[in-house]
Amino acid sequence: MARVDDDRRQETFRALLRAQPVWDTELPAFDPAGAPDEPLPLFHRWFAEAVASGQPEPHTMTLATADEQGRPDVRTLMLHDADARGWHFASHATSRKGRQLAARPEAALGFYWATQGRAVRLRGEVRTAGAEESGADLRVRSTGALASALVGRQSEVLCSAAELAEASAAAWERARREPDARAPSWTAYTLVPDEAEFFQGDARRQHVRLRYRREGGLWVRELLWP
Repeated sequence: MARVDDDRRQETFRALLRAQPVWDTELPAFDPAGAPDEPLPLFHRWFAEAVASGQPEPHTMTLATADEQGRPDVRTLMLHDADARGWHFASHATSRKGRQLAARPEAALGFYWATQGRAVRLRGEVRTAGAEESGADLRVRSTGALASALVGRQSEVLCSAAELAEASAAAWERARREPDARAPSWTAYTLVPDEAEFFQGDARRQHVRLRYRREGGLWVRELLWP
C-alpha cells in the first residue's frame, strides 16, 4: 500500500511540474550587437528593467562556492552593490560559505528575472574586504540586518527554536540601542568576474546568450548556442 501511495504522489508531482507555464508573457527583445563593451553597464540596465517590470526581489541571487574537497555548494542571498570593482555581498566569515571562500576564493553568482525571461551568470575571484569596509557595509543596512548579524553563529547546529528566539530578541534590542554596533565576523566580499553571461529567453527557444570573457585587461564578447 505504501508503494502505491508513493507512486501516486510521484505522478501527482510530475503532472504538476509539467503543467507549469514557461514564459507565457511577451518577452523583451535583446540585440547583442548593441550591447556595451563591458558587462557592468548591461547588468545595471537589465537590473533597472527588471525592477520596472515588477520583478520581486531582483537583488536576490544565488552564490555557488566549493569546499576544500571541491564539492559544490549553493545558497540564496542579496546583492549589496555592483560597481567597477565587482559584485558585492556579505556574510559571516565563520559561516559555511565564509569558510569555503577562505579555502577557495572563487565563486559564481546567478540572477534570474522571470518577468523578463532573463538570467545573468558571473564567475571569478572573490576578494575579502577589511574590517572597516565590512563594518561600513553593515551600518548602511536595516536594523533587522544588523540584528541578524549580531546573532551570528550562522550555519552552526541549532538546539531549539527557543534558543534562536532568545538570541534574536537580545540582538534586536542591542541593534536598536546601538545602531553602530559591530559584528566581528561580518565580512564584505567582492566577486571580480572574469566571465559574465547574459541570457535572454525566447518563446520559440531561440534564446540569446551573450558571454563576456576577460582576456588580459579587455573584455571579449561572443555569442553562445542556446
